[in-house]
Amino acid sequence: MKKLKYIIPFLLCFTVFSCNIDEIPNPNGPSVEGVLVDASKSQLQTLVTGSEDLLRQEIGFYYDVVSIIGREYYFFTGSDPRYTGEVLGKGASTLDNAGFYGTRPYFGRYKTVRNLHILIASAQNSSVLTQEELQGYLGFAKTFQAYELHLAANLQYTNGIRTDVSDSENLGPFENYTVALTAIQTMLTEGMAHLEQAGSEFSFSLSSAMAGFDDPASFGTFNRALSARISLYQGNKADALTQLAASFMDSGGSLAMGPARFYSAAGGDFANNIFRVPDQADAIIAHPSFVDDAEAGDTRLSKVLLRASGNLALDDLNGDYDVWVYQSLDDVVPYINNEELILIGAEANIGSNNTAAETAINTVRAGAGLPAFMGAGTTPTDAELMNEVLRQRRYSLFGLGHRWVDMRRTGRLGDLPIDRVGDDVWEQFPRPVSEVE
Repeated sequence: MKKLKYIIPFLLCFTVFSCNIDEIPNPNGPSVEGVLVDASKSQLQTLVTGSEDLLRQEIGFYYDVVSIIGREYYFFTGSDPRYTGEVLGKGASTLDNAGFYGTRPYFGRYKTVRNLHILIASAQNSSVLTQEELQGYLGFAKTFQAYELHLAANLQYTNGIRTDVSDSENLGPFENYTVALTAIQTMLTEGMAHLEQAGSEFSFSLSSAMAGFDDPASFGTFNRALSARISLYQGNKADALTQLAASFMDSGGSLAMGPARFYSAAGGDFANNIFRVPDQADAIIAHPSFVDDAEAGDTRLSKVLLRASGNLALDDLNGDYDVWVYQSLDDVVPYINNEELILIGAEANIGSNNTAAETAINTVRAGAGLPAFMGAGTTPTDAELMNEVLRQRRYSLFGLGHRWVDMRRTGRLGDLPIDRVGDDVWEQFPRPVSEVE
């Protein structure tokens, strides 16, 4: 039997929201059945809040392992040599299909997906919702299911993933990467259709990190932003541009704008699980090439911090800079932001409107304190523009899990640095042992 069958939904309610919990069949051990039959709005709110919490769970493992393989940073720790061994392909090592570095980020995504299936069923079976209110729950749930599944697909790549897990006793088949992306796009399209019928307000509350994306219309721009990302993965530039036009992309707006995960160090809540105190022996160390390859004056180098105690070395690797993308336990972590959308637009325009591509690139460069991009000739070529887009994505999206995916989807994994003789750059994680058929 597969582990996905036993993912238990988290029905959590934090002090982030003001909640009134209605009576449920067993208050000492809340059951799925307690919300599947005529759930109240309070119970549905608990499912929404629990889903936002699950979106934070195990995500630190996801960002760490994809950033390590993508040679964005190292994880130096004396407690687990696998971060500098297996994950970096040291010597003759292989990735363990039972290793936590692959199983925890993978199953963490499916916990959210399962909880959202419960939310969908509970909302559909509730008698207290108007049709508009129901559509809001469905749009919210399907958008975040698509988000979580695309992260699972990023990990598994050609191994494929299950996108149909609505029935835990009858899981759908594994679908290859191409088919999975199509299913995820369909999920986003369905979610958007629900949001368009959801009226002007949600009947539930979201965390403060979702401010500006907490009603059907604004949440819909988030949905379209995700769709643009998936279109880029599919190599469908025209569709990416179509979805960007309906997203929250704003070339004149804050590059950091976007929906995010909420974190708090307050008692009873969940602190940022990607933040690390700088200048420690156990440390997240920026790959030396991140600093060495940067242009002079690039303000995005503020994402790393020179270690006061000097160079740190472990396992024949070393570095001088701590990763400093997040600087407190309360920092939010974006799902997607305006800067990424502008760069998606730049890439999607290459070959059809290179002027627009160059303008978008220069918007991001200006935000980083850099002069306008100059190619080798009077007019940059498609290849020069693509190289520059990848360069800007490297620095703008540092530590957000994109570098490995970007280099893989553009056939450039071989361009990532190898720091020790015999190391390897993995193309994907093995299918978790409990999922092997």
